[in-house]
Amino acid sequence: MDLNAVGDVSRAVSAAHLFIYLAPESAEEAAELGVTDRGPAYLAFRSAAMGAVPWQVTLAAFYNFSPRAVRVMAGVWDAAPPERWQAARFLAAGRAMRRVDVQLTDDHLAEARSLIDPVVAGADYAGKVLAAANASVPLPPDPLVALWQQITVAREWRGDAHLVVLADNGLGPCDCLVLHTATGRLPTALARATRQWNDEEWNAATARLVARGWLDSHAVITDAGSAARERVEAETDEHCAALWAPIGNAGARRFASLIAPISNAFTTAGSLQALRGRSDPA
Repeated sequence: MDLNAVGDVSRAVSAAHLFIYLAPESAEEAAELGVTDRGPAYLAFRSAAMGAVPWQVTLAAFYNFSPRAVRVMAGVWDAAPPERWQAARFLAAGRAMRRVDVQLTDDHLAEARSLIDPVVAGADYAGKVLAAANASVPLPPDPLVALWQQITVAREWRGDAHLVVLADNGLGPCDCLVLHTATGRLPTALARATRQWNDEEWNAATARLVARGWLDSHAVITDAGSAARERVEAETDEHCAALWAPIGNAGARRFASLIAPISNAFTTAGSLQALRGRSDPA
């Protein structure tokens, strides 16, 4: 696999998946289940495919969240079982995509499925917890939402692979966030608010990165730090080459073009402005 093709399809998959975290339909469906706080709702929606796991399992799968950020989901399975959260997530995805008028013809939906289905079916799920969980979820009857769920499997597969690379490079849950924010690609305020590492933990992670030469004494990223961050992304793409191998470079690029109308529709509708500068939520 050409790693440029892998990168292109990975970015397209991420862009087509991300709307679910900001769409008002998600908050509305969560409220129908009795949860109005965004944090617990996000955690429940994203981890529902794993079943009624304790919050500690979600913490392990999500990696870069602090325990205090994930502990708030305790009780969400009392509000509604995971199956209802998953069904509500599908409802939110379908409603949101139709609100912004995603333009995918029946032929394009069928072609996209002909490409992503063998990718999902042929994937190696060893160590890919969130991807495996999502692959086990029965696809909904709505063709557009079913495609989106297959996209979700691919997105979570890359996320799971990314965590392996982070750990292999000695970047712990808080360290990887500090390094990412130092690149300017993820706003520090957003990372701190959503992942909830406190000042002591954030400063300790910063000190570790300074000791490695990846940040300078003012917590500004160094050339070595930039190279390390790029290496992490490149190694993640190398892992993902096997995922897309069943359809090859041409198939991966075609799939990327076929699903582009999803993110394009949200961008045109002005619904993804809050995602500018935001990283994948993994």
